[in-house]
Amino acid sequence: MTNTYHELVIGGVLIAPIVSYAATALLAFLLLRPLLRFVGFARIFSNPSLAELSLYVTMFCLLALSS
Repeated sequence: MTNTYHELVIGGVLIAPIVSYAATALLAFLLLRPLLRFVGFARIFSNPSLAELSLYVTMFCLLALSS
């Protein structure tokens, strides 16, 4: 069983699927950030920046695995 990847074409340039997954995860994370700030996500962790990075990486991996 082979997985067919759909490249994104912008101005005649092929963009690798992993770049589109990273951009989608970044957009989703940026939209989720105000909600995280509202619920006090940063107060739960001793290093909130690392926790946010881990959340972004998790979202990125889920996007890459689901496609």
